Amino acid sequence: MTSFISAWIWSERFWLPENVTWADLEHPPPGVEYPRLWNMLYAFPLAAVVYFLRLLFERLVAKPCAHMLQIQAGVPRQAQPNAILERLYQSKASPDERQLEGLSKQLDWDVRKIQRWFRVRRNQDRPSTQKKFCESMWRFTFYLAIFIYGINHLWSTSWMWDTRECWQNYPFQPLSPEQHSYYLVELAFYWSLMFSQFIDIKRKDFVIMLVHHLATILLITFSYGNNMIRAGSMVMCVHDASDIFLEAAKMANYAKYQRLCDGLFVFFSISFFICRLVIFPFWIIHSVLVESWEIAGPYRAWWLLNGLLLVLQCLHIIWFYLIMGIAIKAIFRGKVAKDDRSDVESSSEEEICSSTDPSRNQTLKGNSRTSNLNGEAHDH
Repeated sequence: MTSFISAWIWSERFWLPENVTWADLEHPPPGVEYPRLWNMLYAFPLAAVVYFLRLLFERLVAKPCAHMLQIQAGVPRQAQPNAILERLYQSKASPDERQLEGLSKQLDWDVRKIQRWFRVRRNQDRPSTQKKFCESMWRFTFYLAIFIYGINHLWSTSWMWDTRECWQNYPFQPLSPEQHSYYLVELAFYWSLMFSQFIDIKRKDFVIMLVHHLATILLITFSYGNNMIRAGSMVMCVHDASDIFLEAAKMANYAKYQRLCDGLFVFFSISFFICRLVIFPFWIIHSVLVESWEIAGPYRAWWLLNGLLLVLQCLHIIWFYLIMGIAIKAIFRGKVAKDDRSDVESSSEEEICSSTDPSRNQTLKGNSRTSNLNGEAHDH
């Protein structure tokens, strides 16, 4: 049974073009290296290293920068201690109407007072502006560094300028150390995002971001195993480009540099449109969908990989729609507008929440001089 399942999962008829076997890729010519899928297993321990580096970076670099910019951690308003309400909160943070009425009778409290207790208690668990600034600074640093690494490698390649070369002699294309490192680090980063999504800032687009991260991980893994690394490298580079401006805009927002925030948001919107709604579909997807069909021919996994790319493109369209909603509000309000995906609640006091890219999103609520920024969810 085990051998049957293994043969089904690693079926050459599914994963590889006609007349190509795993043995062909396992035994390249002397001096040539082909991708080996088991190398991607190194991404799991590396993801733990990436997460550990993030914690160190936020503590030793981002937090001092936040102090320099006078971004304070802040002390949230504390909910009145109540064992009964706390016990229910641990299992259900937002009780329904029937539960509220039962609690009202049990505690002899007004329903509105109980609702207010749960609202304050939920906000008590939410991260401070300083914590969100540190998270954005980490992502900004990673995206900037990996984009520079990726574009530096791709700029000198022939297939970046002539995408038909992505499929010449496919799948027998040599793997360079730069390509291997690029793939491994990107995959480790997205695995770290996948895991940390359950403990980081909770957002209303949790499911969308989960789908995004999962599609990205599958695309990176499958394209590596199928040696679609040339096209895959361009996909990753295009996605990293716009994320740099998003995280920079969020940092400016948290630091209350409104004009800088608005300017960076404009750059983010433009780069998002160019990279993900122009270059990605008309340059990269066209190559994977049309040129690969003409040169290498389709096979079963080819349909799966193209399907994942199209799922990613659909998410891009949804996110750009959200970005345009923010931009339209900004035109009328004169500042970056609030993101509907924010989970922060407030009764009377002003509070700040953040947002991340319709590719990673949080919302910022502040005083009359501070705007609300959305962005992401992480990921590609």
